[in-house]
Amino acid sequence: MTTDTALDIDGLIDPDGTEAGPGTLRITDPRDGSPVGDIDASTPDEVDAAVRRSVEASAAWAAMPPAQRGQAVRRAAHALAERAEELAELNERETGKPRGDALGGVGAGVDTLLQYSELGPVHRGKSLLGSLPAVDFSVPRPRGVTVALTPWNDPVAVAAGIIGAALVMGNTVIHKPSERCPHTGELLGRVLAEALPDGALVSVVGGGDVGDQLVAHEDTRVVAHVGSTAAGEAIARRAAGTPTHVIRENGGNDPLLVDAGVDPAWAAAQAALGSFANAGQICTSVERIYVHRDIADRFTAALVAEADRWNSSGDLGPLVDERMRDAVHEQVAEALTEGARALVGGHVPDGPGSRYPATVLVDCTADMTVMTAETFGPVAAVQVVADFDEALARAADDRYGLAASVLTASMEHAQRAAAELPVGTIKVNGVFGGAPGGAAQPRGRSGSGFGYGPELLDEMSTTTVVHLGLPVLDAGEAGDATSPAEAASGSARAGAGDTPLVDGPVEPASSSASSGADAGDAR
Repeated sequence: MTTDTALDIDGLIDPDGTEAGPGTLRITDPRDGSPVGDIDASTPDEVDAAVRRSVEASAAWAAMPPAQRGQAVRRAAHALAERAEELAELNERETGKPRGDALGGVGAGVDTLLQYSELGPVHRGKSLLGSLPAVDFSVPRPRGVTVALTPWNDPVAVAAGIIGAALVMGNTVIHKPSERCPHTGELLGRVLAEALPDGALVSVVGGGDVGDQLVAHEDTRVVAHVGSTAAGEAIARRAAGTPTHVIRENGGNDPLLVDAGVDPAWAAAQAALGSFANAGQICTSVERIYVHRDIADRFTAALVAEADRWNSSGDLGPLVDERMRDAVHEQVAEALTEGARALVGGHVPDGPGSRYPATVLVDCTADMTVMTAETFGPVAAVQVVADFDEALARAADDRYGLAASVLTASMEHAQRAAAELPVGTIKVNGVFGGAPGGAAQPRGRSGSGFGYGPELLDEMSTTTVVHLGLPVLDAGEAGDATSPAEAASGSARAGAGDTPLVDGPVEPASSSASSGADAGDAR
């Protein structure tokens, strides 16, 4: 893999403006179409070399005391914090993510690394209830080489979480960032790797072919993927029948239920935030809205005002590239031909870059693609429902299962949503937010496994159960050592869960040895 090594971001730009060759990723700024830079994708030989480096470093890293691994990850977190401005600027240029959001993503990555640096060393096994004098327990062990396939929409925070959790549990990591932000991913990997032992973290760059080679490699033991459902399911199929453990957080079609009784203006502000933040390019963005008919008109009017504000304030960034914009507009255009109306937006603006306006669609129906598939753009698609029961039924009728939001004044409705919606995360009276350490398992086609929180440490480790019994000591020829048969018999009698070694009811104990012998004869 070759890439620009200058820390000056402007040095990433190809000064000649020549056409990118085969195997070269050319990135342009989605805000205005200006060039960001070229980077060569890793060749198959370079990918193999990266895996070899990871394998060679694996034993020493796994053998390092957990506290020392935690200290190394802490150093990496501090190194990341020192380069926050540089990474945020590069992220903004590659993906169009607003600078404040990009800085927030780096800060979240730093915090996550620090959290895992503390959680890893105190991650515990379990003491098991066996029979004395034996001791039984389970301990977490590293799984091995871990491949982190990370997304472009939050490239630092998501990658830091996967990398940090894998490292503190004793796994070496190979990181492949999205081909839509390779410079950000390469710089992130370099900053972290410089604070770690050689080979603990290795980075490669490329598209799906590079990811496929990593997933299929015989030495890969974990694949953690955050990205589209199509890619995630292809990874799961590729890894099936291999020793590789797969963790996936994939697409979602997250509903927002707006119940009667809530303030329509507040609900509209929440809907706009969920639909338009980061131009709708968040895994848990609001994708479809079900609003109670009693407040539908006031809610819709307020949502239009919110969309106008987002469009005029400069808070709305571009979509990551023209390919993404085309996909978003295709869903919107299809909905318009099928009877939906665009009260705001719904068109591709003139000018360079890949901007798309905050869009409000009404008169949407359940069979429209904009309601059944992930849009991943700044589109608020609204369907009016008769009551909360209908909203709940429509929200649950979905092939995905990432998250859902409910705005309601009814505790009963909130609890019903939490109990009945088949998703990993339920957010009540807020479209974003949650306590630190929260981890959920996606449902349906949204993925599998825990991708965050302390539970990710379990995903990144395997469990060994240990039974420690007492040995039979060699007392020498003159000693009265227990025979092997007696030792084996005694060991069997001490085993947890064994049935009593008797053929009938146990007789009461006698005070005399002869009575004991008679009882034994009777049996």
